[in-house]
Amino acid sequence: MRPVDLARRHGLSTQAIRNYEAAGIIPPARRSRTSYRDYTATHAAGLAAYLALVLAFDSSTSRRLMRAVTAGRLDEALEHIDDGHALLARDRSTLRTVETALTDLGPGAPETAVGIRLPYSVGELARHLGLSPATLRTWERAGVLVPRRDPRTGHRQYLASDVREAELAHLLRRGGRPLDTIATVLGELRDAGSLDALLTTLDRWRRDLTSRGRAQLHAAGELSAYLDALDRRASTGSNARRERTPAPKAGA
Repeated sequence: MRPVDLARRHGLSTQAIRNYEAAGIIPPARRSRTSYRDYTATHAAGLAAYLALVLAFDSSTSRRLMRAVTAGRLDEALEHIDDGHALLARDRSTLRTVETALTDLGPGAPETAVGIRLPYSVGELARHLGLSPATLRTWERAGVLVPRRDPRTGHRQYLASDVREAELAHLLRRGGRPLDTIATVLGELRDAGSLDALLTTLDRWRRDLTSRGRAQLHAAGELSAYLDALDRRASTGSNARRERTPAPKAGA
């Protein structure tokens, strides 16, 4: 199979195919008597597996994984896959944590802090919430609150967004949520900017996780096919003649 034939099959350039070969992502191509590259069904399976893995994981992980598979280090490759699955599982767990916690807040959750003089000191915020300053410091150490500091005195300053987050944290805490869960929820809320935006973000996040999960299923099938092709290649003593597809010679 000519480089151009393999490249066209996947919408790539012939240089990309040579780069993947040089990087160890696919095996070295056999050379004809005139030094032209001759790719096989094994190379085609390897390229399909790599492109599927990029969609399922990321480019860097996929490159390391494919180099390990192509070099025969299967256990190393499987560890990369396990890490990718574990990351997806953690993301799903975080999503469930945030979604479940938001039900505790309900539609009456404060969007902004109103009717108060800002910024608050730690003592003022504690009185506003009916808590002790020590409790707020504990929340800060847990990552629930991230107040600014006065550049001159170093004292904590709680602005409107900080007060709103403290009120949300207080609601979640009364609902029995642990501090690490509350820290996760408020971290996502800070990134989103508002509760409405967070709900939109969670919906988009859920769709992304579904796409990643399906991509991992597809990549598993392509990788399995590549492993089978490598096994067949090894069983014939690396003699690729049986799997070569006759084609006119072109530039290497």
